[in-house]
Amino acid sequence: MGLEEKLPAGFALTTLENVVGYMRKASMWPATFGLACCAIEMMAVGTPDYDISRFGMERFAATPRQADLMIVAGRVSQKMAPVVRQVYDQMPNPKWVISMGVCASSGGMFNNYAIVQGVDHIIPVDIYLPGCPPRPEMLLNAIIELHGQIQSSKLGVNRIAAARAAEEAALAATPTSLMAPTHDHLAHVAAPTGKNLLA
Repeated sequence: MGLEEKLPAGFALTTLENVVGYMRKASMWPATFGLACCAIEMMAVGTPDYDISRFGMERFAATPRQADLMIVAGRVSQKMAPVVRQVYDQMPNPKWVISMGVCASSGGMFNNYAIVQGVDHIIPVDIYLPGCPPRPEMLLNAIIELHGQIQSSKLGVNRIAAARAAEEAALAATPTSLMAPTHDHLAHVAAPTGKNLLA
């Protein structure tokens, strides 16, 4: 004997945030930023085998002004970094970013002066997708995870408070440059000749 039994037929109970979140997640248009080999896997998601159109995302926007999701697929060079930022700035709000592949997320194997060591140095990232290259199924999973974030995102004053909390958490995090090393990169130099490092 609940409230729903007393309401007329066809009446739905929900919040405005839920409705807006559902509409946003079901109508995302990605702006592709295919910079390297991960872009091939991103293109594969549009084929009938994986069918990204199930999520209303089959239209990859040719202009950033019609896109609300940027998929950064591949390594970002220092020369390309201002272009990535410009395209991001041209996208209307609200907008989201998926960093696809280890090179976009952290520079990958390219630990040198020419490659940005993580696209999050340039633009804010919502989902990090590991792999070299990540499979199309992994990109679909990242999109589904992003849909969950969008569905539960706040509006108005709640959105501002959530953004502040996220920023404070990011500022409180330990930078990777201050973290303890997980392994010794120079073990092969200090090891005596003929010693098996794998033993």
